[in-house]
Amino acid sequence: MSLAVQFSDYGTTDVLRVVDVPPPDPGPGEVRLAVRAAGVNPVDWKILSGSMRQVMPLRFPAGLGSDVAGVVDRVGEGVTAFGVGDEVLGASVTPSYAQSALATPSALVARPASVPWEVAGTLAGPGITAWETLNKLEVARGETLLVHAAAGGVGTFAVQIAIARGARVIGTASEANHARLRSFGVEPVTYGPGLVERVRALSPTGVDAVLDASGRGEIPDSIELAGGPERVLSLVAFDAADTGIQIHMTEPGAGGADALGHILALIDEGRLSVPIHRAYSLDEAATALEVSRSGHLGGKLVLLPA
Repeated sequence: MSLAVQFSDYGTTDVLRVVDVPPPDPGPGEVRLAVRAAGVNPVDWKILSGSMRQVMPLRFPAGLGSDVAGVVDRVGEGVTAFGVGDEVLGASVTPSYAQSALATPSALVARPASVPWEVAGTLAGPGITAWETLNKLEVARGETLLVHAAAGGVGTFAVQIAIARGARVIGTASEANHARLRSFGVEPVTYGPGLVERVRALSPTGVDAVLDASGRGEIPDSIELAGGPERVLSLVAFDAADTGIQIHMTEPGAGGADALGHILALIDEGRLSVPIHRAYSLDEAATALEVSRSGHLGGKLVLLPA
């Protein structure tokens, strides 16, 4: 038996339980991981509350988490990419808030010894999402990118990746996060009324592209600043699809190894840093989700199930 965080109905963190469950058996083309770290992301508490049920319906009892790092302890039929004992990171196909999780090799990469477990477990979801959205926006060297929620999970990756690609980045965030954004090379501005004027004070002709990871209602301002909806992309404003903007959702466990390889290279080169706010045990999953929901973070949150 192994431990896993589960819930039997949508609700607050009060519905979470740590339970003993049989470790999952890998099917053909799958590996099983002894989980060493599992990233905590805002989408997790949204799934728990039921606000994502239309796009991600659950069968109960259900679990949470897809960002994962661990050691391969069982290999399914046909798998040749990894073997028992390999240390890997990426995305799982079963919930990662657990001591055991399944994954497909296409969603995993080897963990470099220089990347701590707590960092390795937080890279897949926000990192792959940031990489994919910048590709969809075709952000190029010399362009100006506006990122909403620039200090958030996806935003932290997106701004650093865009700067590494040679783009200029303006990022919206609370004032408490401005210093950290400046350390990445971002030009920070605050949220709220007057946003268009604050951005134009930095970039009078507007911006080339906008990545919205906030959902605070900035879509009209974003379209104005970008000169149209074509290069405005949101991860959260699903109700704004009729404006002509792009909507993006990363599918957990659906590949991403190429993006993770590029992200690890940027980390190795010192061009991308992943600050960790705090690590928690499985028993503290509810606390971790509450902290994630508060949004007042100085870095990523991670569970250490072992």
